[in-house]
Amino acid sequence: MFKKILIANRGEIAVRVIRACHEMGIAAVAVYSDVDRASLHVRKADEAYPIGPAAARESYLNIQKILDVAKRSGADAIHPGYGFLSENAKFAQACADAGVKFIGPTAAAMEAMGSKTRARQAMERAGVPVVPGTSRGLESCEQAEEVAARIGYPVMLKAAAGGGGKGMRLVQAPAELRSALESARSEAERSFGDSEVYIEKAIVNPRHIETQILADEHGNTVYLGERECSLQRRHQKVVEEAPSPIVDPDMRRRMGEVAVRVAQAAGYTNAGTVEFLVDQQKNFYFLEMNTRLQVEHPVTELITGLDLVHLQIRIASGERLPFSQEEVKLRGHAIECRIYAEDPDNHYFPSPGKITLLLLPSGPGIRRDSGMYEGWTVPMDYDPLLAKLIGYGTDRDQAIGRLTRALNEYFVGGIKTNISLFRRILSNSDFRAAKIDTGFLDRLLKERDQSADIQADAQTTEVAVIAAGIFAALGPTAAGAGERVSNGSADKPAAVSKWKIAAQREALS
Repeated sequence: MFKKILIANRGEIAVRVIRACHEMGIAAVAVYSDVDRASLHVRKADEAYPIGPAAARESYLNIQKILDVAKRSGADAIHPGYGFLSENAKFAQACADAGVKFIGPTAAAMEAMGSKTRARQAMERAGVPVVPGTSRGLESCEQAEEVAARIGYPVMLKAAAGGGGKGMRLVQAPAELRSALESARSEAERSFGDSEVYIEKAIVNPRHIETQILADEHGNTVYLGERECSLQRRHQKVVEEAPSPIVDPDMRRRMGEVAVRVAQAAGYTNAGTVEFLVDQQKNFYFLEMNTRLQVEHPVTELITGLDLVHLQIRIASGERLPFSQEEVKLRGHAIECRIYAEDPDNHYFPSPGKITLLLLPSGPGIRRDSGMYEGWTVPMDYDPLLAKLIGYGTDRDQAIGRLTRALNEYFVGGIKTNISLFRRILSNSDFRAAKIDTGFLDRLLKERDQSADIQADAQTTEVAVIAAGIFAALGPTAAGAGERVSNGSADKPAAVSKWKIAAQREALS
């Protein structure tokens, strides 16, 4: 077993891994940028080392600086968390070359699954169902037009090296294809340094469901059930739950077996996630594989009773999986909300700043994975994820009830958060009935915006009518007298304002 692990990350996931290390009697080493000197993960670690300026490319993405700290601190393994270098094959290989164990898959497995087009090719060879489309990058607009005509509109353009919605475009009609392809390529190049874009059939109102797998280094691979990840905003997950409300035992087994086949085809080890799109007839298609621990791993931990970070560390140290597929049992239901420092009333703009007050929820069935504390200043340099709030119950209704209660207890002062968004989601009748898909949240937010516009128009009309009534009751002479203003030597009537004229017209219309 490792004696010291370096966590090459920050925020709530770094705190999560540090806690797992301490539970296992392993020393934890933190790294931090200049703006993260006072962060919670730095406070929780046994040792902490600065690695440079706030810019991620000069700190958390700087492979050599992180390996230098590993050497100086005597760390014998590195846990990458998620984001940053967690899916960087060069980093995994650099760790191996430096004699430091990378807690994750091998560089070869990461490269095999890191490109969506290469992954599609591998899955086709393995007989895994994929969404109809191309398994190589598009060479020309003419090729895109030919493929789109064959598989039928709407189609989706996707960056081969993509993630988080970058380099992705939904195309509804042929006239939109050329410009969409150009913009997708441009964004892919800016975001990933790779302009390769492929095309696939757009599944209408799909669900996004993923299967958690674990594979040791002795050839054993298991699946740990699925997670429903359909609630997304701009292709970013917002709420996740396990198990999926629509997956029955037979479908779970079939998806799990495919996920295991995907992992084995890639020679995959450690924790990973196989993502599927599911259509309205419950047909599922391979989407991609995430070669790391997922943000939403706590919901799987709660329904299986397993600690995925402990298992990651044990697998990386050479241990075999301590259980078989038949021993994996699912119990209860768990739902996770991602708490962001962003303003839902101002187009979800990031909201950095000092946390002046923090009231935390607790009670039965509530888990918090957090990287914040009262008095901490949230920097503007990184992803705005602050914490994850997870509710667990014997069934979905109890999980929703507990999570709703916890959200009502949660308060973060000094900055804006999206907590109010989750209250709205959990109270929605369609969500409670599990009538969700990847477009659910966009529809919910659009309905709210339209409702706000209608309410604002009604308030404007009401004010105008009241003003017009006052104007009519007072009469023009009294109204004019009421608007006399002093100029120092004499008073003179002010001009009737434009809003009053508008109010009169509104009252007469």
